[in-house]
Amino acid sequence: MKRRVVITAMAALSPIGNDLASIWKSILAGKCGIDKITKFDTSDFKVKLAAELKDLNYQDYFERKQIRNDDFYTLYARIASKIAMKDIDTTCLNKDRCGVIIASGIGGIQSIADNDKTLLERGNRKVSPYFIPKSLINTAASSVAIDLDFHGCTEAIVTACAASSNAIGESFRKIKDGYQDLIVTGGSEASITPLAIAGFQAMKALHTNDDPQRASIPFDKNRSGFVMGEGSAILVLEELGHALKRKAKIYGEIVGYGTSSDAYHITSPLLDGSIVAKAMEKAIDEANITSKEIDYLNVHGTSTKLNDLTESNAIKNVFKDEIDISSTKSYTGHLLGASGALEVIISALAINNSMVPPTINLLEPDSNCYPNVTQLKKKNLKYVMSNSLGFGGHNASLIIKKWED
Repeated sequence: MKRRVVITAMAALSPIGNDLASIWKSILAGKCGIDKITKFDTSDFKVKLAAELKDLNYQDYFERKQIRNDDFYTLYARIASKIAMKDIDTTCLNKDRCGVIIASGIGGIQSIADNDKTLLERGNRKVSPYFIPKSLINTAASSVAIDLDFHGCTEAIVTACAASSNAIGESFRKIKDGYQDLIVTGGSEASITPLAIAGFQAMKALHTNDDPQRASIPFDKNRSGFVMGEGSAILVLEELGHALKRKAKIYGEIVGYGTSSDAYHITSPLLDGSIVAKAMEKAIDEANITSKEIDYLNVHGTSTKLNDLTESNAIKNVFKDEIDISSTKSYTGHLLGASGALEVIISALAINNSMVPPTINLLEPDSNCYPNVTQLKKKNLKYVMSNSLGFGGHNASLIIKKWED
């Protein structure tokens, strides 16, 4: 018999808040986390806006000597994991059956850029001995495992912008199938850097105007690219009996996970949405429900021309009748490999508050796209789906169910 998997803790460092209460308050207020880039001089860049973290004091969580050799994406993951685990007594856990699966799309890109500059300007002997571990994508997961002294599975998922949804899904499967009892999972990204912005700018993937309220506007006919975000979103998934035994707070139950691959193009999605639809259908099948039972869909919704149209076509394929959808990237920008986990957290908060978050700043809906919820909507939510789509054709869908004894 398959085991049930519940969410027993959540934490996020995000452009709209660094704790669950602040994030939900921003959702209710329609507060957009996008503003001018402050991390570097953008004078020579077309891209001027990003969704940066705000008011984060690293020394509140770790001593300086503990963090000086981390890239920011690892540091974000360690802090978010520390917050998520703060009320869990790890001494009572079987640490051989506790794991960590944390995703990233890019990893330590600032560390790569910094050490390349050192190599070119100062020579090979000045490259940092910490360069390689700082830049590796698995370092976030392994560092969190070290922090927690967890000896179960420790893995990093790298599937571009679907990465943290895949991390949650794979964690769900490992617990459901009996391999682990508890997994700290999610994603982390620190890609508001000159090199990353220049790269996405060269692809013409990023929004280049300077009005924050008209920058990340998924499904708007005037959308022109995504806005880079940063941060980390971490969930603790746990086998139900294990959670009940320690009287854990339960935020929701993961009941379905589906994946598919467009196998079409390295960056462009398959426009008809037929393969994205298969990921959603697989998640619905695993949840043993029908599409009509999904009460809300938190879409990938990046604010790029092709993504929003592709996903709209997929939604039309699966949900013949109208379903409430919205993109919370209108608040947060796009956290790349961390975006899916943040959107699962927002979806769980939506369930617990019986509220559908809107797509904010959507003024001129694209008639070719699926209609969005544009105002806060009070609604009892039992089943919520969250979608993630990544470069290379990676598609992932997760279904969260309202917790019921």
